[in-house]
Amino acid sequence: MTEQAPAAYAGPERVLSGVQPTGDLHLGNYLGALVKFARLQHEIPTFIFVADMHAITVWQEPAKLKQQVREIAAAYLATGLDPKVATIFAQSAVPEHAELAWVFNCVARLGWLDRMTQFKDKAGKHKERESIGLYTYPVLQAADILVYKATKVPVGDDQKQHLELTRDIAQKFNNDFGAPGFFPLPEALTQGPGARVMSLRDGTAKMSKSDPSDNSRINLTDDADAIAQKIRKARTDPDPLPETAEGLEGRAEARNLVAIYAALSGATEAAVLAEYAGQGFGVFKPKLADLAVSVMGPIGGEMRRLLADPAEIDRVLADGAGRARALAAPTVAEVKKLVGYWAG
Repeated sequence: MTEQAPAAYAGPERVLSGVQPTGDLHLGNYLGALVKFARLQHEIPTFIFVADMHAITVWQEPAKLKQQVREIAAAYLATGLDPKVATIFAQSAVPEHAELAWVFNCVARLGWLDRMTQFKDKAGKHKERESIGLYTYPVLQAADILVYKATKVPVGDDQKQHLELTRDIAQKFNNDFGAPGFFPLPEALTQGPGARVMSLRDGTAKMSKSDPSDNSRINLTDDADAIAQKIRKARTDPDPLPETAEGLEGRAEARNLVAIYAALSGATEAAVLAEYAGQGFGVFKPKLADLAVSVMGPIGGEMRRLLADPAEIDRVLADGAGRARALAAPTVAEVKKLVGYWAG
């Protein structure tokens, strides 16, 4: 898709990511993303936003959306993001995202978007009924990243194609407007161990906030009793745990619980199996429940405290939006000059 070899980007490194305010965050989000955010903030300038503009690509109840934004922000804070270190903000509070997205809509090619498999998966056989926003979602995502000239983006497998599109848009813009190296070509940060947490009811399905069964996931807001009960009810099989990972082949639920234990404890799966080899889930589940309560219980308590004082959350988001705009506005101003917008 690109027309020439990319010029080197000489600016500073930054990392950017965001979570949509749709549904409750859960253990999979914590292990797959939030833990990584908390670590990255101490390694590289980090921008973490609540993706409320992306959320409305499908219908959201307006009265609930603002509260859902606060819930995601509370989750960020409760899981270790420090607003004095990381920039935490709501996407809609930084209008430069939308301004840059329009320019990128005019840079991106229709054929590129036609190849985006996630839209096909979400739209199914009725794509004509979907919003244009859902179709152009990856272009706004490119603007989210490039308005801060982010160089690193934590992504799962389902977002790698979108990041490739971001790189193509950045390179085409740089080429089209004679600005080599203006935008970086961001690189993926893969989620790493513990990222793919599966449903507690079906070890072959990813843990999801859209699953109709609340017992399929551990929500970040669950209290200790709820966490322990969900672990006790988690689907398993009658066989004892094996000595090695090879013995988990064909045992999706057992593999999932072992992986969760490993991720929460910081141990390897091999170490977990070595400790519990030959023991049944009647022994293993209570140990996992105690571990999950010890790690996740304080997070839920802190989220409930924060949500009881929305003014504190709002202050964090307002401060973050101001810091984000201070970086985004000069980028968009330069883009306007490069494109040839009339400035008056």
